[in-house]
Amino acid sequence: MNVQEGFIEVSGGKVWYQLHNSESKKTPVIILHGGPGSSHYSLQGLKVLADERPVILYDQLGCGKSDRPKDKSLWTIERFVEELGQIRQALSLDHLHILGHSWGTTLAAAYLLTQPVGVKSVIFSSPCLSAPLWAEDQERNRMLLPNDIQATLRECEENGSTDSEAYKKATAEFNNRFVCRLDPMPEFLKHGAQYKNPEVYNIMWGPSEFHVTGNLKNFDCTARLNEIDIPALYTCGLYDEATPQSTEYFSKLTPNAKLHIFQNSAHMPYLEEEEEYLKVIRTFLNSVE
Repeated sequence: MNVQEGFIEVSGGKVWYQLHNSESKKTPVIILHGGPGSSHYSLQGLKVLADERPVILYDQLGCGKSDRPKDKSLWTIERFVEELGQIRQALSLDHLHILGHSWGTTLAAAYLLTQPVGVKSVIFSSPCLSAPLWAEDQERNRMLLPNDIQATLRECEENGSTDSEAYKKATAEFNNRFVCRLDPMPEFLKHGAQYKNPEVYNIMWGPSEFHVTGNLKNFDCTARLNEIDIPALYTCGLYDEATPQSTEYFSKLTPNAKLHIFQNSAHMPYLEEEEEYLKVIRTFLNSVE
């Protein structure tokens, strides 16, 4: 199977991409990774979908193998939407499926609401389509943590020490419950840290998954989900920080949507239940084309 790799000029710099199985005549699927600023690294296993269709992985500007410009004004959702359009144009993706994970679903929704032509379907994997609702969900999730962990998180946020070791350790407890429940954590994930860009994450989101202070904190497209009328699949894990309740709520607002909840996963069902995740994604994509 052929693999094409290179860089594409976008607003602000160059982004790295990898195109698997470009010779297939089936509709390609492009993967929008989470973060912001996290890279495609943890999602690289989705390239196995290329046994049926072209698969495009890319690192958004500012992370992974892409350029890391110092201009902080680049880190806005509008520029990332523009970037996706530029990648489509460079790779001649006249028709495509979009699979977004976490922040990638935020980006996917914002892009779709510009009414682009040629998108055949969208997969919202562990979606964040309302930052205020996400913040509310994480407040409830935090209350499920041990009291001492809750106290540490609260104290560090109140006194501005969210870069402290204590905050990082308390955050790790949250992550073990609501982000990835695999124990031990897959070794390869630890290597992925080098591809992340905390500055982009901080500017756009905040110091942690559950403390939203960045420029996305007011993002909420729920009132416009009825405009997304292409086939849509919503997925999340039963223990996901993208909660089943909110994911179901989003799906009910979307006219042509299906819902699947992975029963043994948190926020990374593509790793926690890899075989089941791939099966669900394949079935959906093939039902569209």
